[in-house]
Amino acid sequence: MPVTPWLDATVFGVLGLLIGSFLNVVIHRLPLMLEAQWKAECAEMAGQELAQAEPLNLMRPRSRCPKCGHAIAWFENIPVLSYLVLRGRCSACKTPISLRYPLVELASGALFFYCGWTHGLGISALLWSGFAAAVLTLALIDWDTTLLPDDITLPLLWSGLIAAALHWTTPTLADSLWGAVAGYLSLWLVYWGFKLLTGKEGMGFGDFKLFAALGAWFGWQALVPIILMASVIGAVIGIGMKFASNLREGGYVPFGPFLAGAGLTAMIFGPASILHAVGL
Repeated sequence: MPVTPWLDATVFGVLGLLIGSFLNVVIHRLPLMLEAQWKAECAEMAGQELAQAEPLNLMRPRSRCPKCGHAIAWFENIPVLSYLVLRGRCSACKTPISLRYPLVELASGALFFYCGWTHGLGISALLWSGFAAAVLTLALIDWDTTLLPDDITLPLLWSGLIAAALHWTTPTLADSLWGAVAGYLSLWLVYWGFKLLTGKEGMGFGDFKLFAALGAWFGWQALVPIILMASVIGAVIGIGMKFASNLREGGYVPFGPFLAGAGLTAMIFGPASILHAVGL
């Protein structure tokens, strides 16, 4: 077997592990940053002053143990390897470290590996790796907080349209544009129809933007397979959580992770494979 595909995929896989470590930071900190921003804006509108807080962004402060405050050294932050060497515990206080951190790194590495294997070294692999990283991040943020931040969904939408315009992805610009339009409007109509019938909100506006972004990346033809897969898996998991009494307060399950999962499935296997998988 030629060496080049393996080399290309390995390079991207290692890059994905490193990016995955950063994604863990984004998943944890971005919601906190948005919350701090909203509080500051509300205080400004009310003419109040908030107490000066420690700067919080994606770079500062340094990562630390939430239990004892131990600042994590660079050699304790090597993707996956450090978790294994530390046996999943803080080096200072021995508090267990969540298994999700290395799992996110492994997932990112595997997705990047796939992109490098499929597309080789080049712009297409970089684009689809960026898509995978963004979608993975959105899925976990939404699961944790029910937020799909505009800071990620809107760049994902625009990058899909730009990539189509420059012929870096398969859909034509027209298909990508109408995919974005149809993706947003379809869930927007579902939202308002459900709200008018029940008086409740069935989903958030972030879901509209994520579905629009998926339409931009895959074209309008992929919207039905993606929403079908997301709905079926979401319903199955939701029912399972209900029987296990694991539903959150209010009985809701965020929809974004299932949209994201369907988007990643479409990236790897193609939208048409989703229809075959569900027997259509």
